[in-house]
Amino acid sequence: MIRGRRRPLSNLRTNHTTGLSLSVAAAVAAGALAAAALLNRHLAKKAENDNPPAGQFIEVDGARLHYVERGSGEPLVLLHGNGSMIQDFESSGLVDLAAKSYRVIVIDRPGFGHSSRPRNMVWTPDAQAELIRRALDRLGVSQAIVLGHSWGASVAVALALKFPKLVRGLVLASGYYYPTPRADVVAMSVPAIPLVGEVVGHTISPLVSRLIWPLMIAKMFGPKSPPTKFEQFPKEMALRPSQIRASAAESALMIPDAFHFDDRYGELGMPVVIIAGQDDRLIDIEQSARLHSDVPRSAFHRLAGNGHMIHQTATNEVMAGIDEVAQLAKAAKPQAAREVSS
Repeated sequence: MIRGRRRPLSNLRTNHTTGLSLSVAAAVAAGALAAAALLNRHLAKKAENDNPPAGQFIEVDGARLHYVERGSGEPLVLLHGNGSMIQDFESSGLVDLAAKSYRVIVIDRPGFGHSSRPRNMVWTPDAQAELIRRALDRLGVSQAIVLGHSWGASVAVALALKFPKLVRGLVLASGYYYPTPRADVVAMSVPAIPLVGEVVGHTISPLVSRLIWPLMIAKMFGPKSPPTKFEQFPKEMALRPSQIRASAAESALMIPDAFHFDDRYGELGMPVVIIAGQDDRLIDIEQSARLHSDVPRSAFHRLAGNGHMIHQTATNEVMAGIDEVAQLAKAAKPQAAREVSS
């Protein structure tokens, strides 16, 4: 009878030590993630307590939308970009300027600011357009000028294509309209991945986002520095796990939605004013130039020396764009001017 060799005692001890070390490391990692989740939850609640809702709420199809309404006159709807909220437009001074002549309605889009983002819906620009249309109907708005910034421009386009009688004119600022390779978009989409993204979004992402916040802001505002007024923007609200998840979901939808719209821009029959920073480091200005060539009734304004956040750094020029599209809408000419301003 041949007996098997016994494993050396030293190997057994080594394997036991390795297994024990892995167990300890796993326990430490789990503890660290749990601590990070608790810290992020605390910071999120503190951010919401420090920045209570400034406006009112309206319930639409299971979503609770927060909005601010100012001024009187022709309705003007402002739609913010990805990761942002009402305070971006407020801190820029655009709301104060516009409220002198318009009934301004600024909406926290689903998942941002104080608005909820129900999980039973994929919040594409089309889905958000439907939600906003119903909210505006509840507010007694049958026609409006609509301004969308960045990702909000995609929602504004969807609103105009789906409900052309509602949108009298469009102001599209710093938008992304045509699909291009974007490695950064893939990286930013991680918190939207089921299960894994949920863990990352509640633990690691808020902490990493705090570390890279200065770099993100520099890229968004470059080549200019953020103006002092942007200090009013509630950074901690943007770093809540819930808002990071909403932002990641919109990053994941960015390229597919550009494919969805890129052959439909010619259907926009209302006056359209397109505005973009000549030195935008987030979205190439050629996106806006190409859109201008595809939209029959459009004017295009390149803002030299400006980056992505033109409503913050060139507020008066954006306000002029709103007035321009309002005048074009009133004139209702068959063909709008197509000059390119510099």
